[in-house]
Amino acid sequence: MLHIDIHSFSYKKGGIPKDETGNGGGFTFDCRGILNPGRVEEYKIQTGNDIGVQEYLETKTDMPKFLELIKSLVSINIDNYLGRGFENLQINFGCTGGQHRSVYSAIKIAHFIEEKYGDKVEVSLHHDEQHQLNK
Repeated sequence: MLHIDIHSFSYKKGGIPKDETGNGGGFTFDCRGILNPGRVEEYKIQTGNDIGVQEYLETKTDMPKFLELIKSLVSINIDNYLGRGFENLQINFGCTGGQHRSVYSAIKIAHFIEEKYGDKVEVSLHHDEQHQLNK
């Protein structure tokens, strides 16, 4: 079974998460090119797991296009890794504070992978700066 670790992180705080599997890493996507909902007063204390932040990212930014491209990229590797019997893949999403854009991206890509690949993969979601969201 392919185990996929997905992280949201902060470039300013913890930096790119280390790959603990010995694989040497995986994908790291920089979400800082997407408008930051954290600059909008009502979203400052929220995270990418909150509906208001999600609606902002989906309607006022290029996030939907960004994620569609990521879905295509990661699917190529997941398909290949499954065919070759690989056991680990790491996918990281970083933004300034690890609170809004990276959290949202990690959640959405985790759901995409779970829906597309079902029981062929095991997904672990880690929010390195938002520990209360870890599952």
